[in-house]
Amino acid sequence: MLQTLKNAWRTPDIRRKLIFVVFILLLYRIGTVIPVPFVDATQFSANFGNTFLAYMDILSGGSLSQATLFALGISPYITASIIIQLLAVAFPKLGDKIKEDKTLNEKLTRYFTVGLALISGLGYYLMLKNYGMIATNITAMNSPAVNWLVGIVIVACYCAGASIVMWLGEKINENGIGNGISIILFANIVSQIPSIIIKLGQLIGYAFQGSAAGWSKFWLALLAIGFALCVVAVSVLLTVFVIFVTGSERRIPIQYAKRVVGRKMYGGQNTTLPIKLNMTGVMPIIFASSIMSLLPTILSFAGVTTRASYDTCETFWERVQLFLSSDRWFYPVCLFVLIILFTYFYTSISFDTVEISNNLKKNGGAIPGIRQGQPTADFIRGVTKKVTLVGALFLGVIAILPIVLSPLVIKPIVETILRNNPYLAAAEANPELYYAYFGISFSGTVSTYTRAFAFGGTSLLIVIGVAQETFRELEAQLSMRNYKGFL
Repeated sequence: MLQTLKNAWRTPDIRRKLIFVVFILLLYRIGTVIPVPFVDATQFSANFGNTFLAYMDILSGGSLSQATLFALGISPYITASIIIQLLAVAFPKLGDKIKEDKTLNEKLTRYFTVGLALISGLGYYLMLKNYGMIATNITAMNSPAVNWLVGIVIVACYCAGASIVMWLGEKINENGIGNGISIILFANIVSQIPSIIIKLGQLIGYAFQGSAAGWSKFWLALLAIGFALCVVAVSVLLTVFVIFVTGSERRIPIQYAKRVVGRKMYGGQNTTLPIKLNMTGVMPIIFASSIMSLLPTILSFAGVTTRASYDTCETFWERVQLFLSSDRWFYPVCLFVLIILFTYFYTSISFDTVEISNNLKKNGGAIPGIRQGQPTADFIRGVTKKVTLVGALFLGVIAILPIVLSPLVIKPIVETILRNNPYLAAAEANPELYYAYFGISFSGTVSTYTRAFAFGGTSLLIVIGVAQETFRELEAQLSMRNYKGFL
C-alpha cells in the first residue's frame, strides 16, 4: 500500500487528484465544527448515549452530538441510494430505465437525498425541542413567531449541510479518485481515533489521581492501564481479522473450450470464478440497524425518555423504548437475525447466478463436471448460499460484539474508574456543581467514555473496505498510465 501511495504521488496527474481530495476533506472537516444556531447539544450523550443516534454520531464524525452544520452527514445520501436500489428491484421498468440512462440514478438519488434531509432535519429539530436542547435564551421568549423562525433555521441548516456533503462527494468523484461518499465516511470514522486516544489518556489520569472508596490507588491505576492495553489489542486483532475475512473468497474452477475464430484459436484455458466471503460489505448491517432503530428514533423524536429501568418507566412507550434499547437482550438478538436475512437478500439482488451461467455458456466456459445452463446456475447458487452463511455470521458477530461488550465490560470499568476518582466522586454528590464544571451530568460522562471505547467492528469494516477500494482504484489508474501496449 505504501509503495502504491508513493508511485501515485510521483505521478503528476494523480498527485493533483490526491491534493484535491485532501482539500475537499479539509472543507468537510471545517463544516463539522460550524455550529447550528439556537442549539445547545451539551446533553446529547446523557440523552442518546445508548441509542442508535450514538452510532449515527460516529458516522457523522461527531457532528451530530455537537449539532453542527454537517450533523446529518452522509446518512441521507446512503439511505437514498439504498431506496433507489430497492425500487429498481421492485419495479423492473424503473431498473431498465436506470440501466439505459446512467444519469437517472444520480438525479433520483439527489432528489431523495434532499427529501430525506428535510424529513431528518425536521425530526432532529423536534427531538432537540422535546429534550430541551434549544438555547434557553430562545425558549424563554415563548413566542410562536420566534419558535417558527428557530425551527425553519435549524431544519434549513441541517438540509443544507446534507446537500453540501452530497455535493462534496460528487466533486471527489468528478475531479478526485472516485468513491467520494465512501472517502468522506472514512474520514468521519478515522477522525474519532484521536479523541479515543485522548479519552484513554484521561481515564488513566483519573485513575492515578487516587481512589475515593472501594479500590486502592495501585489497583485502580492497574485496571486503567490494563483496560487501555486491551482496547488497543482488541482493535489490532479485530483489524487483522476483518482484513483476512474481507480478502477471503471461494474460487470455482472454470474451463474454457477451444474455438477457432478466423485463423486464430481462442479458449482452452483454465480460470476461476471468485465468490467473496463478504460480497455485501456493510449494507446488511445498515439495513438491520435502520429497521431496529426506526421505532426508537421516532419515539426519541416524540420526546419519549429512555429510562434506566422498568420501575422508573411512567408510560407504555417508555417501556417500549427501554425494551428496544441497545443495552437490552432483544436488540442484539434481533439485529443478528436481521443481518443474516438481509445478507441473503442483498446477495440475491446483487449476484445473479442465472446471468453468470449464461455468460459462461456464451463464452464457452463451463465448470468441470457440471453441465452448462441451469445446472451451472444451480451449482453456483448452492455454493453462494454456503459462502453467504459464513459471511452473514461474520457480519453478525462484528455488529453485535461492541453492543454486547459495552454494557457488560466497558461501562462497568469506566464507571468504576470515574466513580473512584476523589474529585469526580465528590462532584457527583453535588450534581449542580458537577454540571456547572463539566457541562454534563455524571451519567453523561460515563456514556461519553463508554461510547468512545465501543469502537466496533462495523466501523473497522467500513474503514478497511474503503481503504482497500481506494488503493485498488489508485493501482488501476497507475496501470493505465504505465501501460505501453498502445504506444
